[in-house]
Amino acid sequence: MRFIIEILLTGLAFFIGAKLVPGVTIDGYGNAIIAAVLIALANATIGFILRLLTFPVNFLTLGLVSFIITVLMILLVDSMMTSFNTSGFIAAAFLAIVVALIKAIFGAVAGEKD
Repeated sequence: MRFIIEILLTGLAFFIGAKLVPGVTIDGYGNAIIAAVLIALANATIGFILRLLTFPVNFLTLGLVSFIITVLMILLVDSMMTSFNTSGFIAAAFLAIVVALIKAIFGAVAGEKD
């Protein structure tokens, strides 16, 4: 049940992020959920492999490379979906930041329950 709630909240974060970041559009909440799931899958597979390969550089840049990989995964999903569009790297970077902040707010409001 917690996994489903996490997916719905991540979709909501992407939907809100698309409304806040100029240059990003998502056609509806359902498509935001699909985009969030695809980005999570891309990060868990391709992103994981890229993070392993770039670990030394990522360590030296204090995680900046990891952030860039996340932005690239957003751009990858953008190219796969017609209902999710970004105007480029900068818009995708701002979307990643806004979504991370919104998810942090959701986590602070809901509290961490284990």
